[in-house]
Amino acid sequence: MLTPVNAPGGAFPGVSQAMQISGGDLLILSGHVGTDENGNLVEGGFEGQLRATYNNLKATLAVAGVGFEAVARMTHYVSEFDPSLLPILRKVRAEFINNDAPPSAALIPVVQLYDKAVLVEVDGIAVLPSKTRIG
Repeated sequence: MLTPVNAPGGAFPGVSQAMQISGGDLLILSGHVGTDENGNLVEGGFEGQLRATYNNLKATLAVAGVGFEAVARMTHYVSEFDPSLLPILRKVRAEFINNDAPPSAALIPVVQLYDKAVLVEVDGIAVLPSKTRIG
């Protein structure tokens, strides 16, 4: 259902420049943050929060009956972004996404998210097989 579209050159590692969607239903993923099962922000700085964020996305996708292979697009909102965070983001992201057909993506530096302690938020778009019904 998802086919990466990449022109020669100019690409970032682990990111498709575009994603063609063929069939299926869209699943819009709200902004997820690095909280534990009780809704408390996890410790561990940027990497700890990012890993928890991806685990929370994974849990949401599982409820929909899919995994990261269904994710077509992701947006990362990073509070007080510094370029030294990019290798951490790429490393953690690569542990979860479909690296053979990585989703298209954007990184948006922000001054602050809804709480000063929240360092990263990720939202996205996934595609469910047409016959998938949640609930």
